Amino acid sequence: MPLRPSREVFITAAITGAGDTTGRSDKVPVTPAQIADAAIEAAEAGAAIAHLHVRDPETGAPARDVALYRAAVERIAASGVDVILNLTAGAGGDLVLGPPDAPLPVDAAGTDMAPASERLAHVAALRPEICTLDCGTMNFGEGDYVMTNTPAMLQAMAAMIRDLGVRPEIEIFDTGHLVLAKWLKEQGLIDDPVVVQLCMGIPWGAPDDIPSLSAMLANLPPDWTFSAFSIGRNQLPYAAMAVLAGGNIRVGLEDNIWLERGVLATNADLVTRARTVAEGMGSRILSPAEVRERLRLERRW
Repeated sequence: MPLRPSREVFITAAITGAGDTTGRSDKVPVTPAQIADAAIEAAEAGAAIAHLHVRDPETGAPARDVALYRAAVERIAASGVDVILNLTAGAGGDLVLGPPDAPLPVDAAGTDMAPASERLAHVAALRPEICTLDCGTMNFGEGDYVMTNTPAMLQAMAAMIRDLGVRPEIEIFDTGHLVLAKWLKEQGLIDDPVVVQLCMGIPWGAPDDIPSLSAMLANLPPDWTFSAFSIGRNQLPYAAMAVLAGGNIRVGLEDNIWLERGVLATNADLVTRARTVAEGMGSRILSPAEVRERLRLERRW
């Protein structure tokens, strides 16, 4: 992997995610107020971007209710703290098959397959500066769950996001996803500047080792802006890896609940540690205003 350290870096805080982490850490935010407050604290610690999922306030399960997103976003806006909002558009692509001896019908309780318009309903309603686009299909976990994003679905969602004037953050979990992202760009469905998140170390996607990251970078167009992260114990080491590779940082409780062995983290803790790592490497942390200028974003909240 070529050594090309970033001298100016922005940090994304992935606040809560959709994983089953709430039972393992009481610091994982669940309600819109908790999610908003965690995003505000992360911004005050140095995150330029807050990446938001929402959860059912009663159960902690993943949700895609527009009202929950609105409550979190409005609370962040009312705080007066400047942070770029990045709302997930990944919900609605969850396919859970039946067991190996009876894959059909699908598991109705676990499956959440929605039309493109429903997957983007909160984006259309709230017009964040950024929303994610999971650029591919892959297995998740050890059961029968498949993250499902067909080429046709990606075309439809990319066109809707473009027409809404929202910047997509392209989530790349494996090398083929990068091929799909280039294909969407060639069709005029993704505007410049292209923003990419390299999601490493997630079973069964690209491993978080150096050769796999190098393969991703070797095929990444040089004018695309990227961040990179890994999950679990490698999240904070990957803050350094991303900077060394010439990219930006993502940390947060969506991907890792630990600050160090035996110590549960908050989102602000992880941002603070990542900032310390980057600044210790000689990099300057970019403000939300500087990131808006770099990514050609229009502040709406």
